[in-house]
Amino acid sequence: MGAWLLEPASEQQRLASQFLDRVKAGRLILPGAHDPLAALLARRAGFEAIYLSGAAFSASMGMPDLGLLTLSEVVERARAIVRATGLPLVVDGDTGFGEVLNVVRLARELVEAGIAAVQLEDQEMPKKCGHLAGKKLIPPSDMAAKIYALKKVYPNLVVIARTDAHAIEGIEGVLHRVALYEEAGADIIFPEALTQREEFEVVRRHSTVPLLANLTEFGKTPLFSAEEIFSMGYEIALFPVSALRVAARAMEEFYTHLAQNRSSQAFLPRMQTRAELYEVISYEEYERFDASIVKFGEEKGKIQSSI
Repeated sequence: MGAWLLEPASEQQRLASQFLDRVKAGRLILPGAHDPLAALLARRAGFEAIYLSGAAFSASMGMPDLGLLTLSEVVERARAIVRATGLPLVVDGDTGFGEVLNVVRLARELVEAGIAAVQLEDQEMPKKCGHLAGKKLIPPSDMAAKIYALKKVYPNLVVIARTDAHAIEGIEGVLHRVALYEEAGADIIFPEALTQREEFEVVRRHSTVPLLANLTEFGKTPLFSAEEIFSMGYEIALFPVSALRVAARAMEEFYTHLAQNRSSQAFLPRMQTRAELYEVISYEEYERFDASIVKFGEEKGKIQSSI
């Protein structure tokens, strides 16, 4: 049965458990996918879980990553990705859209949409990209309260606690927050924008839960490979915006070519064919399902007419 026919509400606990088991097994490469088509392509490439990046989603909406997305926009995009792929999805929940009660509301919406995991960060609003200057942090106790409340109400939703403390409080601040967030119930820790291998290693030594490393390009963190991160003891290597950057460059080049040459012919070798696209989006599966319903209706019509 295709993922589009599954009931998300009944799947959430299974997907969350599946994701956490996979994380604990280690060596998980987590690709970012900003929409359902990108997520389907990631699944087709063999990835076992998907990440919905706030930065990539914001860019796809023509906006910067400054906390401008609404809760409903994020939930609906996440729901669409889960519906399309049937894979565990990690959703970038930014700061949780407010305080403790807002975080719990976000968790409820994500659970109802079938999402496996949510990432929360300890910045003040308006938040900023983790690799840019000018970030401000909330007190660690406030972030711990958000984590504790979320896990108390929705224990099956996997919580990834991100700390942006490095640029402001140094590695000691990171370690202090990591310990507090783990105590509050975080399932996974995400130390953002570390700048040296030694810092990644010291967080590993002081943490007792799985760790995620953000390998975003053009940021403060050296562009390690996934294998290098795994060798440091990290379970997850995240590539949050890479696919969007590649897609944006390809579209930019095509639009420039089309404007100058008024033809798409030269780009045909770089395009998916109609058949290839239809295979990705399960066109024939929809058609077969529709045909089976039409056939059922026709058979029932024949029975009625013979009575």
